[in-house]
This record gives sequence, C-alpha cells and structure tokens, in this order.
Amino acid sequence: MVDYGLKDKVAIVTGANNPQGIGATTALAFAREGAKVVLIYKRVPAPFDRSRTEQNGADRYHAANAGNADIVEHKLEAMHADYLILERDISDEAVVKELYATVIKHFGKVDVLVNNAATCDENGSDTVEVVNRNVIDDTFAVNVRGSLLMMREFVKHRGDYGRIVNLSTDAAQVFAGQITYGASKTALEALTRSIALEVAKYGITVNCVAPGPTQTGWIDADLEKAVVPLIPMGKLVQPEDISETILFLASKQAAMLTGQVIKVSGGHAL
Repeated sequence: MVDYGLKDKVAIVTGANNPQGIGATTALAFAREGAKVVLIYKRVPAPFDRSRTEQNGADRYHAANAGNADIVEHKLEAMHADYLILERDISDEAVVKELYATVIKHFGKVDVLVNNAATCDENGSDTVEVVNRNVIDDTFAVNVRGSLLMMREFVKHRGDYGRIVNLSTDAAQVFAGQITYGASKTALEALTRSIALEVAKYGITVNCVAPGPTQTGWIDADLEKAVVPLIPMGKLVQPEDISETILFLASKQAAMLTGQVIKVSGGHAL
C-alpha cells in the first residue's frame, strides 16, 4: 500500500455534497489516508422528480446537489475521520476569507486545496447564439473567480506543505454547446500554469485534473450508451479514478510535479 504522506494534513475540498460526486469521493479518499478534511459545499436548487432519484440521471444529480452533506458526513463518521463541513459560497470574496479563518481556527493550518466546485448552464443557454450575461457571469463567478479566490487565500495561509489541485474538464479547449463552461475551465487551466510559476518559490505545487465523462449520478442509461463509444477505454470514468489521481498530486511523491493538466478520461477528448 502506498503511503502518500497525507496523515494529519489538512485538505479543503470544495463542491462536496453530492455523495456520488468527485468532491465527496475525494474527501473520503483523503480521510482514508488519515488527512483532516474540510468539505465546502453550496446547495444548488433545481427541480427534480423524487421518484426517479434511485437511478442515475438528471433527477438523482439535481437532488444530490440541492441537498446538504449529511450522507457524506455519515461516511466520514463511520471512518472516525477528523472533519469540518461548511456551507459556503466561494464566489463571494468576504465568504472565502471567513472560510479560511474558520478552518485555521479549527485545524491550525491548511495543506491541500482541491478546487472542485463548479457550475454550468443546463437550460441550453450556453451556445453563442443564445448565451446571455447571467450565464456568463454565473459560470465565471464560481469556476474562475471562486477558484482563484480559494487559491489566493491558500497561498496567504501557506505553511510548510502546499498542494493545489484544480478540476477542469477534458473537453475544455473545444466544448461546443457549453462554450462558457468550457471557457471557464480553460481559464482555470491557464491559472494553474501561471500560479504554479508564481508559488513554486514557496514549495507549493499547482496542478489540474481534467476528467472525462464521469459517473457522478448524472449519466443515465441512454446517455451512457451514447457516450461510452466515444471513450477508447470503453467505459465511463468513475469518481474514484479522479480522486486517486488527486491523492497522488497531493502526495509527498509529487513534490516536483507542478503546472500540469492531466486528463483522466480513458482517452476521451485527447
């Protein structure tokens, strides 16, 4: 078994209330390694049919993102993990400052940041012919401004260990149909490289993971049949595939790996 050197490290993971999501899975993976975890989430209200939440699809996904982190918390409790859960909006600068102050007061330090929180338009309004100011502003507020504010405060509160892992998407460079979302993730990849150069002098690494089609509860059976043929490995990415990559990037073994965008996509969108 690999020792990632994460025992007693403090890891912040944003976007962590969906039990099937990358954020929750990553938080649980850090806890498994003995890290102290801080889960950040914001409820995202959306209509869903409760009778359809037992199967993968939009209803399950929306129900998860509209809820709190209770299910994830129960899993952390069962692991006897040391954790803190905060419901916060990372797009608000004052909130981000308060968030870090709370974490430092509780744990005394921050060692790892996983910028997983993101938003996208699901109403067909993210194409060049119909995109509007609200879609643009809302998407960039979380995916770019929020992630950047989280990184800024991480650097301000740096200690003797520093790992930042951002989450992009494998299709960021060419994302027709989700142009604002794709552009926001491309911006995050650019920030990853630039900030990696700025903070290397502090011993902080900054990397980015770009997942392919990942089963976070969203992909129903019909969509899976359509998507899997586009993945050379022949199957959907699982949240654990992403979380294990994040663990490595946060580990002591990855001390000289920085400024990288790593696609975990089974060969999709190469």
